[in-house]
Amino acid sequence: MTATGETRPETASVRKEFALERYRYILQQIHTVNENAHRFLALYQTLATALATGAVALFVGYRKWDIPAATARGGVIGLLTLTTVVAAFTCTLIVVGVLSWLDYRNEECDITDELIGPDFRKRPRPGNFVRWYETYVLLFILVSVITMWVLAGFLLLPAMR
Repeated sequence: MTATGETRPETASVRKEFALERYRYILQQIHTVNENAHRFLALYQTLATALATGAVALFVGYRKWDIPAATARGGVIGLLTLTTVVAAFTCTLIVVGVLSWLDYRNEECDITDELIGPDFRKRPRPGNFVRWYETYVLLFILVSVITMWVLAGFLLLPAMR
């Protein structure tokens, strides 16, 4: 700044270049956060499928393997508990990703407001969560875990006597 409070042209240019680089970084981070939700879902699907398969295999084969029913029931409960832990971890990662996305989008809006003009980009509204695919990924995980526990509670565990 000069003595009169004006910004030198080279300072303004450096500031704009820095803001542009920051904007690129923010867009890259938003893209990464969006991709991570798919990775987390794939992780959950893989682990939940393996653990549920293990529970069903234990249910089907515990007599043949001479495993006491109580032990087999405990194994099924243990595998479902592990599935629930994986689901909780996955949901936590997705929620943290959504919070990061909101933060990056607000920062993106701050930069565009400053460089282009106010309200160039609308700020994200958490009230639009029904339009976010993360909402439905979380619902899928929740419903699948509840379904596994209900099926085990009403079908598998009572049949293991």
